[in-house]
Amino acid sequence: MPDQTNEPITEVLSRLVNGDAQAAEVLYPRVYAELRAIAGRWFRGGGRDSTLQPTALVHEAYIHLIDETQAGWQSRSHFFGVAASAMRQILIQHARRRSAKKRGSDWSRVTLSAAAIEEQGLLDLLDLDDALHALERVHQRQAKVVELRFFGDLTVEETAQVLGVSERTVKADYRMARAFLSDKLESNQNR
Repeated sequence: MPDQTNEPITEVLSRLVNGDAQAAEVLYPRVYAELRAIAGRWFRGGGRDSTLQPTALVHEAYIHLIDETQAGWQSRSHFFGVAASAMRQILIQHARRRSAKKRGSDWSRVTLSAAAIEEQGLLDLLDLDDALHALERVHQRQAKVVELRFFGDLTVEETAQVLGVSERTVKADYRMARAFLSDKLESNQNR
């Protein structure tokens, strides 16, 4: 068997999609650190619920990703785009379970990074998800841009590659989405 430590992630993903069971074992250590860094973003700054840790989020997302072998990953960026969707869903499900007990718990509040809606500061993760769903109803690609940039921590270039559009389009979509989400989130806070 050839040395797989330098095998491009795209090739490992292709092997996984084609049914190579060993590919999952090769893939995990290759993507773990990056997935962990993305997940770690959610738990910085303290005040988060200790029942879900970055490691648990990564493991749960990875299991979901491996179950998605029909995804037909086209690239490393596409894989991390799917990972962003998986992490978003896991975080939202967890926040909803926690919210059923206590709406507005510290865990469900997130500090937005520069890759998000900076001017909003600290906001409720469930409010953000509701706003994203509203955006999705009027402009799916803009919502996907936010998901990839915010939840997946993808660059403009990686986001463009995943969506098959230009970087200029990603930047324009992101500007428009931020304005839409800011308005939606502000109206939620004023309720």
